[in-house]
Amino acid sequence: MGTTAGVGRRGRRPGPADPFGGADARAGDAVVRVSGGFSAGVIRHHGDGATSRGYPDVRLLEHAAGLEDAGEAALDEITSPAFVLRDHGRVVAAAGYRAWPRRTAHLSVLTAPEARGRGLARVTGSAAVAHALSTGLLPQWRARPAASRCVAAALGFEELGSQLSFEVAAAIA
Repeated sequence: MGTTAGVGRRGRRPGPADPFGGADARAGDAVVRVSGGFSAGVIRHHGDGATSRGYPDVRLLEHAAGLEDAGEAALDEITSPAFVLRDHGRVVAAAGYRAWPRRTAHLSVLTAPEARGRGLARVTGSAAVAHALSTGLLPQWRARPAASRCVAAALGFEELGSQLSFEVAAAIA
């Protein structure tokens, strides 16, 4: 059982400058240099479904982050392009979203443990939010961990509610 903060945007544009240059993933994979020696890129999926299974570099990031963090981020469920930051060719942060009903973009953001605390989630998250808005979707961010809530707030999201989830155990006969 757990609770989730519901975080939503109220018509504000993404916070930090977009190092992806308003990246339009439909134009192809983009790579630009950003401060700190990182390179930013947009990866279009190359698999049977539009999930991180089509993004081998993102799968390596999920593995490095561990099951709990990767499960929380749910990058394996994104249907958007993956917005990534690389350090020496290795993906250290990624974001994207899964298109939900009613024109909703459910965001997913993950940063490698050794790269946290440097604003990388804000950078990739901002790119995913900008992309969702450009396609007419309303971004939403389910923020449980405190760090995730901080990133969501930095991008202009506000807590709008909470979600309670539980699993009913099977009856024992």
